Amino acid sequence: MKLHNKIASWYFSKKALPFWLIFIIDCFTVLLSGFLAWIYFSNAHFALVNFGTLLNTLLFYLLFYILAFRLFHTYSSVLRYSSFMELQRIVWAIVLGTVMAFTFHYFLNQHLPIKYFMKIGGNIILIMGMIALFLIIAGRLLIKTFHDNMYTREGATPMMIYGIGEEAVALAKRIRNDKSSQFVMKGFIAHTDDYHYKYMMGERVYKVDEDLFRYMDKLPIGAILVPTKKINSFKENLELQDMALNSGAKIYFLKESISEDSGQVDFKQVRIEDLLSRDVIQVDMNYISEQIVGKTLLITGSAGSIGSELVRQIAACHPAKLVLVDQAETPQHDIRLMMQNEWSFVPSETIVTSMCNKTHMERIFAENKPDYVFHAAAYKHVPMMEDNPSESILNNVYGTKVLADLAVKYGVRKFVMISTDKAVNPTNVMGCSKRICEIYVQSLDEAIKAGTLKEIDGDPVENPRTQFVTTRFGNVLGSNGSVIPLFRKQIEAGGPVTVTHPDIIRYFMLIPEACRLVLEAAAHGKGGEIFVFDMGKPVRIADLAKKMIKLSGAEGVQIKYTGLRPGEKLYEEVLSDKEQTLPTFNEKIRIANVRKYVYSDVDKRINDLIAVSRSCNDREVVIGMKQLVPEYKSQHSKWAELDEAE
Repeated sequence: MKLHNKIASWYFSKKALPFWLIFIIDCFTVLLSGFLAWIYFSNAHFALVNFGTLLNTLLFYLLFYILAFRLFHTYSSVLRYSSFMELQRIVWAIVLGTVMAFTFHYFLNQHLPIKYFMKIGGNIILIMGMIALFLIIAGRLLIKTFHDNMYTREGATPMMIYGIGEEAVALAKRIRNDKSSQFVMKGFIAHTDDYHYKYMMGERVYKVDEDLFRYMDKLPIGAILVPTKKINSFKENLELQDMALNSGAKIYFLKESISEDSGQVDFKQVRIEDLLSRDVIQVDMNYISEQIVGKTLLITGSAGSIGSELVRQIAACHPAKLVLVDQAETPQHDIRLMMQNEWSFVPSETIVTSMCNKTHMERIFAENKPDYVFHAAAYKHVPMMEDNPSESILNNVYGTKVLADLAVKYGVRKFVMISTDKAVNPTNVMGCSKRICEIYVQSLDEAIKAGTLKEIDGDPVENPRTQFVTTRFGNVLGSNGSVIPLFRKQIEAGGPVTVTHPDIIRYFMLIPEACRLVLEAAAHGKGGEIFVFDMGKPVRIADLAKKMIKLSGAEGVQIKYTGLRPGEKLYEEVLSDKEQTLPTFNEKIRIANVRKYVYSDVDKRINDLIAVSRSCNDREVVIGMKQLVPEYKSQHSKWAELDEAE
């Protein structure tokens, strides 16, 4: 009874009707092929006169094809979505049916009554199979072509796919079959010259040359889709990027790899951050987690771009507790909510205070006894600090000194200071202030290792153990106040986009990868190192602005060159000319071999500099900075006169 119900509910349901239609049409096609084959070897008049007998014979042979259709389920596919696999099943079904019919035609000719059946030669059966194969496949292709032409969505964007591999083909098939897609296929772009002038899926394959640009401009091509496996190759292909942007085409990256069996195709429209080419940086997160798990960590600047990402990555390592310090109330509140919503299993304190508040910071150290300190707080805007040297010293230098001294006093295991490439041969107040911070923590580490540190800030210390590690890198993409968010706002406002100089270049790094490198340097550092990160290839800021304008699709946005700002360099350095680097545990991280300072001398000179800063005598502050860091030479700044006076 169950089998009967199952057969009735499927084979005689409305859902089965399309399959029955395909099956009946295929059977009729086989019969028609038999008549055509007979006529080819005999004549039409004889076939008509003996129509009944010939029909009986062909119906007998049809049984073999019906069995083959059932075995290969040729009727189960949706015709408008036919693919190579469906056509392959049809071929095998016809071949099997023909072989069986050919094998049994001797039996039919010898044992079945001539009155009802007609003798048919093997050549007719073979031709019948060939005609049936041609007609069935042609029918499938005709239906699919008709459907593609009739139901392609109006307004769909002409697009090309970058790449000619399996993923590119799967993507093309998915877009062709998905009639709700916003794209219509117009060709492939080869990442090599091997397939130039060839065709795939009926579309031409182009290489990156003038022909491609003319083709893209003529249609015009509105989009280029980049499969997941070809994203890195596309990032390296600057010529194609420029070609796409100059033609007005938008660029989309496939979010996840696609195959024949993939579900929904999801695209991400490219932003400038996605096009900045960088090698993938491999970091041993397992080793980092082993160092952090179960430890108490204090992070200053926790609400900033670097600090907040450090919070996320460290929280994932299951520390015993996070102590988060920042003086910006609203961003710090956002961090508090993030910890509650995303990392509720990690005990944390979000504290609003300044790192320069020594009394409060000492209480925080005393109550929490952190194992690690990540020092990401600083004033970082070059023009602002150029106008406020005293505040630069009071915040960046004095704040760092407060934290470093407390780290020694309360037995912090490791102190990690985040510095900047602007500290190398500094040309501005901000960069010099960070170089002074580097000098202080490195000299403090040297004193601890030499066993000469007996007191700190007037308080005696016994067996200090803190290791001080410095990490130095350049601009991070999307950080607060960085050039990319600024350009984006200017473009949205209709321009102009302000660039200081047409030749200015900068190094960029993604915030997550910068933080991963910071954590790895912290985990492997032994103290006293200044770790320098491989920032990849420099980017010309004017080119960056042009690409951002084109990616936005905005019309009439101009670039305005405003001149170098006070203290600004054309070319940022990661290492000074006199510095040499040493290899480390990671090929993307090296150790800068910098000039060493004696702690007792550095401590006195920095205390004197801080005292001058409290008087807000900016000129004397800058003079003191230049004395402490002789390589500090001001550029495009009012403080350049102090260099000329020497």
